[in-house]
Amino acid sequence: MSKSESNEKLIASNKKAFHDYHVLDKFEAGIELTGTEVKSLRDKGANLKDSYVQFKAGEAYLLGTHIAPYTHGNIQNHAPERTRRLLLHRREIEKLETHVVEKGLTVVPLRLYFKGNRVKTEIAVVRGKKLYDKRETEKRREADREAAVEMKRVRG
Repeated sequence: MSKSESNEKLIASNKKAFHDYHVLDKFEAGIELTGTEVKSLRDKGANLKDSYVQFKAGEAYLLGTHIAPYTHGNIQNHAPERTRRLLLHRREIEKLETHVVEKGLTVVPLRLYFKGNRVKTEIAVVRGKKLYDKRETEKRREADREAAVEMKRVRG
């Protein structure tokens, strides 16, 4: 385990993305957040299930991410599903945008985590799976599970 991996604290992950998409390329991005959002994330109040990245005017935005309102917040508490700007280099944004526009791919967040005291997200360029791909993945997972149970039975 490297130093950078031990410094990461997972907040939320998007398990549904691995079921619905083939992951082609991954990037790390910062997120522009308010104070109450960060406090809520420390309480693990986030959901990435239906979120995606959209590009407008040369900037990347994270849409559909639900960050629960901070429990001890007041009138300045944040809106749970507001649009949040992603912090990426210009070249990375251009590269991601060309994947989306030219190839018809999608960009979705895979996980949300603290890296030191900063909140980062791992975003990925993905292609949607067909129904038969999902079935094949499920069959392979079931076969692996059965093999592991059988190995455990034989050993023990």
